[in-house]
Amino acid sequence: MRHHQTHALIIGGTQGLGRAIAEQLVAEGCTNLVIASRNVPRGEAVAEEIGATFLPVDLLDTAATVELVEKAAAHMGRLDALVNSAALTDRGTVLDTTPELWDRLMTANARSPYFALQRMAQLAIEAGHPASVVNILSIVVHGGQSFLSPYAASKALMVNVTRNAASTLRHHRIRVNGINCGWMDTPGEDEIQRKYHDGGDDWLEKAEARMPFGMLVKPPHVAHLTSYLLSADAGVMTGACIDFDQVVPGMYPE
Repeated sequence: MRHHQTHALIIGGTQGLGRAIAEQLVAEGCTNLVIASRNVPRGEAVAEEIGATFLPVDLLDTAATVELVEKAAAHMGRLDALVNSAALTDRGTVLDTTPELWDRLMTANARSPYFALQRMAQLAIEAGHPASVVNILSIVVHGGQSFLSPYAASKALMVNVTRNAASTLRHHRIRVNGINCGWMDTPGEDEIQRKYHDGGDDWLEKAEARMPFGMLVKPPHVAHLTSYLLSADAGVMTGACIDFDQVVPGMYPE
């Protein structure tokens, strides 16, 4: 029960990977947990189901995201674990991405998570206790597909934020790590495949048949790693951005 004293906030914690992380923390003893997203009905239902507190937030509003961190800390008495899991994945290439789309993804995927991390660190330093942060990133930080141009850029930016913050905050005993997730089987991905890629009811079956391990990345797998990184079991580990995928960056078909 390594999280029985953890006070955690998961931004984007109501479906897919975020929910899996929330369930993992609860399974490991976390009784002080706030999950946040923009979908209020779903968030309230999930919070009631797993025994957490739900607070609404829209990452396109950075001030509201900072306020969320403050509300979560006040509600739980302290905040010593933060997961930045929410993100927008709107499509765009270098040829057709508009300034509006660029700004939208940068705000939701980088600007708001950055200032959430900042405010959490400030509160932890003021209270004088250690803390840990996990930024959910993406394997596309190594380049990505053409249609993920602004999304890949926003996640690559967060790789730098993760490492820079880890170095800055280590003397305050605040650890910051990231996970570069590969193609994942989530409700959000199902929606994306149907909306952008003409995916039918069998898109997942077809996709997994092409994968080396016969599956896409599964949320519980990443949730276990996230739980470890947030816990004292991770020791002094900080500044790491872990590739969590079955496609090895830089390797080419033979």
